[in-house]
Amino acid sequence: MIAQLPSEKRPIFMIGAGGIVNTAHLPAYSIAGFDVQGIFDVVHDKAKTTAAAFKIPNVFRSLGEMLSHAKGNVVFDVAVPGPETIPVFRQLPPGSAVLLQKPMGENFEQAKEILEIARSKKMMAAINFQLRYAPYILAAKKLINEDLLGELNDVEINVNVYTPWHLWDFLYNSPRVEILYHSIHYIDLIRNLLGNPQSVFAKTTKHPAMAQLASVRSNIIMDYGDLVRANILTNHCHNYGLPKQQSYIKIEGSKGAIKINFGALIDYPRGSADSFEYVLLDDAGQPEWKEMKIDGSWFPHAFIGSMAQVMLAAEGKIDAPDNSVEDCIHTMACVEAAYRSNEESGVKLGSF
Repeated sequence: MIAQLPSEKRPIFMIGAGGIVNTAHLPAYSIAGFDVQGIFDVVHDKAKTTAAAFKIPNVFRSLGEMLSHAKGNVVFDVAVPGPETIPVFRQLPPGSAVLLQKPMGENFEQAKEILEIARSKKMMAAINFQLRYAPYILAAKKLINEDLLGELNDVEINVNVYTPWHLWDFLYNSPRVEILYHSIHYIDLIRNLLGNPQSVFAKTTKHPAMAQLASVRSNIIMDYGDLVRANILTNHCHNYGLPKQQSYIKIEGSKGAIKINFGALIDYPRGSADSFEYVLLDDAGQPEWKEMKIDGSWFPHAFIGSMAQVMLAAEGKIDAPDNSVEDCIHTMACVEAAYRSNEESGVKLGSF
């Protein structure tokens, strides 16, 4: 199951040729039949290597050279390190259709700046929060939209894995790591399913074996009142073999439930198989869990949906991308609330 595709597959111009571009963006675009016409990276040899691997016809030596070439109804895919996002975004022409790699800046102030640039230049801008469009999430949304699960009352995301953070060396200089660069996906997904929470509680911690990183484990509670529970629990330091590693998304409603075991994070970057199980309540007897076969996974298939949303909006099929900067600013607000909650800490035992 893949996301809705546009009828007009506009030419894509890639800005950035890093790992995520080579392992997710471009493989996804190949599956979808998108037309990638050009690529630029500050390290020209990386752009040349990527272009050769994916048969991209134009390799540019500068962003200015790309912009002089990329005229008409094109889409820019900006996948550069966080500090470079705003400088690149500012240089894109007014009215551009743009997909920005997540996160939406490195903090809420930068997110607001990105939003203001998009508004002032009247851009069709979206953020690549792609977990929303993973095939198993699309399957879950179909059951939800058909009211087979009833009213949602519980969403739980649990990740207990060993993540090789050294693959992203820029994170060693980042004051924010786990929530901003990983759990942000789950915050965004929960928002996409339940809307904006009333508040956010969080604690994010380091680990003795990964002390160079700002944080590698998080507990996050998104508050939707007294009848709905939304929890995120992550531990990226389970270095005890594969048997007890796990990563799942559980969604419960008044009439049914779904459990998705997503394997992308197990034995990363090799990954393991996904599974999608669901149960629907009826009057016939005991609930019976069933397994649904899902074609495709988070990587790379979810990346189709992020780009497709920009193209669908650009051609007028939808009013705005589902993942527009106007929507994703609220994900960044939740992230900021999580970090503020972490800094303010809990209730001290000596305070009462």
